[in-house]
Formats: sequence, structure tokens, C-alpha cells
Amino acid sequence: MADDRSNNLGWFLAGLGLGAVVGILYAPKSGRETRQALLDSAQEGREYLATRGREAREQISTYVDRGKEQINRQREQITSAIEAGRQAYREATTEKKS
Repeated sequence: MADDRSNNLGWFLAGLGLGAVVGILYAPKSGRETRQALLDSAQEGREYLATRGREAREQISTYVDRGKEQINRQREQITSAIEAGRQAYREATTEKKS
């Protein structure tokens, strides 16, 4: 059982070493180029988030404007209904007095 563990550990270390060697051999860019690529990617990410944030604000603004319009329409309908009720009450009370 102890031999299996040491054997597995040996294979693990061999794989780890082989992976490191392959990674170094196939590294696509130097350190400076990699750092620049990371900075460029970060900048693209910031620009993407800024654009998406702007679009989200515009969309929310559109929804808020639609909501305000709907509330104003509802307010006008309620005001008209109240006025119609008042008018009907005035007519009903005027007819009873006559």
C-alpha cells in the first residue's frame, strides 16, 4: 500500500514537471507581451462594462418614462371619472329639487 502511494506521488510529480516544461515551451508571448495583453483585455473589459452600463441606464430611463406616461394617463382617466361622477350627482340633485 505504501508503494502505491509513493508510485502515485511520483507520477503526479512527473506530470507536474512535464506540464511546466510544456507550458514554458509553448508559451505564446514573452512576459512583457503577456502583461500588455492582460492590460489590453482589462481595458476592453472596462469599455464593455461602461457601454453595457450606459445601455442599461438608457433602457431604464425608457421604462421610467413609459411608466410616468402610463401613470399620467391613469390619473387623467380617474380625474375624468371623478368629474363625470360629480356632474351626474349635480344633475341628479338638480332634478330632485325641480
